[in-house]
Amino acid sequence: MNSTYHRFTELFQQLGLPSDVESIKGFLSSHSPLDASIRLEDASFWTASQATLLRDEILKDADWAEIVDQLNAALRGVGGR
Repeated sequence: MNSTYHRFTELFQQLGLPSDVESIKGFLSSHSPLDASIRLEDASFWTASQATLLRDEILKDADWAEIVDQLNAALRGVGGR
């Protein structure tokens, strides 16, 4: 089992988004709350390549899956992020 731990900053870099703390806070604020009926990767604010990255990481249960789950929770207002 791979125990690699990724941070939001690294995920945002992988998504090609600004990855400083203020930019991440701004992204979460402007895209929250994400409606419960919309899958994270199907949200309208992702590009096709970003959506594919998110979908693939979850489907493969890759080492990025945990932080993608945290992003999902943060966008839905779960967990106090």
